[in-house]
Amino acid sequence: MTGSPAAAPSRAASAGPAPRTTPSALDAKLTGVIGGRTTTPLEKAFGIRTYADLLNHLPRRYARRGELTAIAKLPLNENVTIVAEVREVRERDMKARRGTLTEVSITDGEGFLQLTFFNQKYRARELRPGLRGIFMGKVTEYRGSLQLANPTYQLFDELALGAGAADGSGLDDAEARRLAEMPIPIYPATASLTSATIASSVELVLDDLRGRIPDPVPEEVRVERGLLTAKNAYEGIHRPKKDADFMRARETLRFHEALILQTALVSRRNAAHAVRTSPRRPKPGGYLERFDAMLPFTLTADQRMVGGEIDRDLAGDYPMMRLLQGEVGSGKTLVAVRAMLAVADSGGQSALLAPTEVLAAQHLRSIVKMLGPDLAAELMPTLHTGQLPVAVRKKALLRMISGQAKVVIGTHALLSDAVQFYDLGLVVVDEQHRFGVEQRDTLRQKGATPPHVLVMTATPIPRTVAMTVFGDLDVSVITQLPAGRQGIQSFSVPLAEKPEWGPNIWKRVAEELALGRQAFVVCPAIDPADTSGDGLDDPDAGEPEPAVKPAAVKFSVLDTVKHLRELPVLAGARIEALHGRLPSEEKDRIMRAFAEHEIDVLVATTVIEVGVDVPNASAMVILDADRFGVSQLHQLRGRVGRGGVPGVCLLVSHAEEGSIARQRVDAVAATLDGFELAEIDLELRREGDVLGSVQSGGRSSLRLLRVVKDADVIQDARAVAFEIVTGDPTLAGHPALHDALERRLRETEREFLAKT
Repeated sequence: MTGSPAAAPSRAASAGPAPRTTPSALDAKLTGVIGGRTTTPLEKAFGIRTYADLLNHLPRRYARRGELTAIAKLPLNENVTIVAEVREVRERDMKARRGTLTEVSITDGEGFLQLTFFNQKYRARELRPGLRGIFMGKVTEYRGSLQLANPTYQLFDELALGAGAADGSGLDDAEARRLAEMPIPIYPATASLTSATIASSVELVLDDLRGRIPDPVPEEVRVERGLLTAKNAYEGIHRPKKDADFMRARETLRFHEALILQTALVSRRNAAHAVRTSPRRPKPGGYLERFDAMLPFTLTADQRMVGGEIDRDLAGDYPMMRLLQGEVGSGKTLVAVRAMLAVADSGGQSALLAPTEVLAAQHLRSIVKMLGPDLAAELMPTLHTGQLPVAVRKKALLRMISGQAKVVIGTHALLSDAVQFYDLGLVVVDEQHRFGVEQRDTLRQKGATPPHVLVMTATPIPRTVAMTVFGDLDVSVITQLPAGRQGIQSFSVPLAEKPEWGPNIWKRVAEELALGRQAFVVCPAIDPADTSGDGLDDPDAGEPEPAVKPAAVKFSVLDTVKHLRELPVLAGARIEALHGRLPSEEKDRIMRAFAEHEIDVLVATTVIEVGVDVPNASAMVILDADRFGVSQLHQLRGRVGRGGVPGVCLLVSHAEEGSIARQRVDAVAATLDGFELAEIDLELRREGDVLGSVQSGGRSSLRLLRVVKDADVIQDARAVAFEIVTGDPTLAGHPALHDALERRLRETEREFLAKT
């Protein structure tokens, strides 16, 4: 007998209310008002198809006629939109080919930038010295000077014409001052799609709508909070007459964004709670009771508290959806194992989804060791990854579908159609930042009844971030570390200004080895040819955390292993490499050897970022530390100091003092407080795609909302969303909010499809 996988949940159950059939004016296609020469690049560059898409492509900044852009700070090889003044115009015949060259020098009053036009004599008549305007193009370097080749531009005389002047001149003083102060929206643009073109397109859409912009915020909520109508908000942000217009519009649209996001999360949460499932309770004398009796230590107060929360969730008749966050080494895995045993007591199975093969194999060994030989034999913990030999994989699949394996640990391979369970009662997702909502839901759908879900992360998440990114989950936090942990000392090693410190790094490692301890050395690449920088090529790996990376890799695994083996100070040390290109069996062999102290120094990529537990490892050296994100550095550092010996972490960087990369490294060296580092990390990486498939990293799907700065707005919007969804689950009485939610979900689906 096998449990049949549950039917895929409907869109209404998983993401929000059912679609309406009445179209909104905002859903009109742009092709009806804008020509194909503009709509095609808009869709290609930004996925913009409809009026709503374009109106939500917000200006990234505002320029003014009275302000000039600092030319010296322009980034090379990037498309820019700047405000400058024409200084000089020259025409000459080209030497290498027939035709003329028009060279225009523009200035910010200090520096100069050259505009170059080929065979366009009329430019000399348009671009007269003294005129100011907006210039758009790609900054390149020619003979030591910055230039824009064949740029587009819009002179302020032309803008004045649009404001009502007959010929751009003859304005009275008041009108001239008004124009000088009027903000000019500057949009995210491309080489083929300028900010001016986008601005003109927005104008056409706003004119065509004629104010027919539905408001997603209920009127009583809008009035109570002093928000603008949706019509006035979009007018204010796209066609401001003064700074106050776009600033107030941002406040309104920020609340719109928060409300739409929270409505989606509350709807998802309520839909999950509306589904019924099988309660999972431990039984007297069962697996959980026997396990607790064997524990050689006492659970921390936090572990007991969180364990109680999970026990109550598992005993309920709707699926648990809980996020468990805690510092590295705080005992989250133990809490998860206790939950698995409660499920096993009810006859069910648990599946633990890990981001890499190394971590999955580590979890298997750790869980088997925790359970002891008798419980392990009865529960039959089973590993399933994509790199297992065919015979071993078939055996694992048989154990899962027959129900023999009460505990299953695996990588993304668990998501394949070939994997079926007899009675999947609990899904545990380890290191949630490596997985998205779709992957979590794919595994959930393998249960005959909806399984309970426990999401774990060792990356501390500020409360407002948890409320925003994981708003469909209940949150538990473990802050206490088990007794006996000795802590970690962290040091920044700035080789840019202290190159003489280099040899001391390996002397410090040698000191740890002399005490009978071991060391990790982490590099950002496998070999020097890995210009991408992370060097991780694990077929089961999830999305690595994006880091802000400088141009070149200075340290790689293969070069570092060779270098360390030649150092007299490490003579006799057993040094090996571990990275994602190695076969699975070899990676597992090396990790076992390191765990059994057959290796003294393990030089690795971030394949050891999470879950690798070697209590005797006391030293961590992270080379090119500025190439990693804040939370990644914190995670890596957590691999040492896990046993009864203190840990030391050396963050080695060539980043210049005062640079953002250096600030990131120094911040990690300065504190062990994961929540403090999470705030820093959030500011650097932004919040991730909070509604899409990837929940962290990359381009943020949030437009105006910032989950730290706008905590009060988010909390307010969440309260409003709860009230709305509780009283009107399908949003039938809130059609504008319904449509806004549907549009946002469709947008993130398009982004997801574009990535696959």
